[in-house]
Amino acid sequence: MTRRMTLSFSVRDSKTCTTQVMTWTRISRIRLQKDHFVSLTLAPLKYLPFYLLLKFFSRDNDSEEDEDMTIKPDDSIIVCASNDDDVSHLEIWILEVLSDGTVNMYVHHEIIIPAFPLCTAWLDCPIKSGEGKGNFIAVGSMELAIEIWDLDVLDEVQPAAVLGGIADIKKKGKKKTIKYKKDSHSDSVLGLAWNKEYRNMLASASADQSVKVWDVNTSSCTVTMNDHTDKVQAVAWNPFASQILLSGSFDHTVCLKDVRYPSHGGYKFPVSADVESLAWDPHSEHSFVVSLENGTVTSFDIRLASSDPTSATKPCFTIHAHDKAVSSMSFNPLVPNLLATGSTDKMVKLWDLSNNQPSCIATRNTKAGAVFSVSFSDDCPFFLAIGGSKGKLQLWDISSEDAVLNKYGKYAAQKRPPKS
Repeated sequence: MTRRMTLSFSVRDSKTCTTQVMTWTRISRIRLQKDHFVSLTLAPLKYLPFYLLLKFFSRDNDSEEDEDMTIKPDDSIIVCASNDDDVSHLEIWILEVLSDGTVNMYVHHEIIIPAFPLCTAWLDCPIKSGEGKGNFIAVGSMELAIEIWDLDVLDEVQPAAVLGGIADIKKKGKKKTIKYKKDSHSDSVLGLAWNKEYRNMLASASADQSVKVWDVNTSSCTVTMNDHTDKVQAVAWNPFASQILLSGSFDHTVCLKDVRYPSHGGYKFPVSADVESLAWDPHSEHSFVVSLENGTVTSFDIRLASSDPTSATKPCFTIHAHDKAVSSMSFNPLVPNLLATGSTDKMVKLWDLSNNQPSCIATRNTKAGAVFSVSFSDDCPFFLAIGGSKGKLQLWDISSEDAVLNKYGKYAAQKRPPKS
């Protein structure tokens, strides 16, 4: 069995890499093959544009060049971490819906990054100041360090902050001694999650089997948790209880922890295969889903969790969603019980999870190749961003599906919900 090396969307072998999608609201990721998009992230318009939010670039200069560089309030932003010919970079895409309904996408600017990216997470917390809002993206890689890049700066050459990494390498004969920075991960960073309530807090998952929580204002690690016995693939904060963190591992468990009490063993949810991704239900504070390497998706209610390691928590449901690994999932931010899944079987599916009786309502081969990431937009919730092994970002307007319109027509009427 091949192992992925990361992510939010991770890499399964040396020929694949993670891709995350940064688009409309929250962070999402997409895993793609080498020489293709590595990672995508979406950011919400209400925070600026979108997941990996690029702040709106507004300029007073009336030149044509400045007009092309200006991000309009109705634009959405998609950030793709990619690797082409061994050069890694972040591509900041603009998505605009024209007056006739036509969707136009183009690359606004790029940022060259020094290491092969495996996962990303958008931050709106100003690095080192803690006041106001910023527009940053955290990037995890095989280089152990987590780099945080300012998306509002064109031609950026250095990260705004670096969390962990290698401090020094000494060679004596054939022996090599590596000295890590304080509290650094000692292996690849496979997953990242930003805390929307405690905005300076960033969680990371690593192949070194640990989960860490970082304070981006001080670039320091505040909590290290070692609750898994194999690589940790994904982390996710509970959107209703921001101190609660999920982590999913190749040890076939999901761990639920209150990070205020890191020494507590937490609650374990056993699963049948390697964890691919995690997602909290944004419409239910007690529910989350986990997708697995064997093609299944399982839902749990955290109220049923037991701290007794001999007592396995019973899932609410398990579905064989795809023929291959379910690499990514995304809950619709507007429509309750609507879940999108993407798989290395090249298919993207939409599921109605009502009453814990899942049913597939739409299936599409988006021509993305093996799908590594899917993500709904918070601002345009009927747009689904998709990334895959063909290295081409795809966009699916799910309101074009009759089954979706028949079931969710009342929601489709408000494609862009009012801003709070």
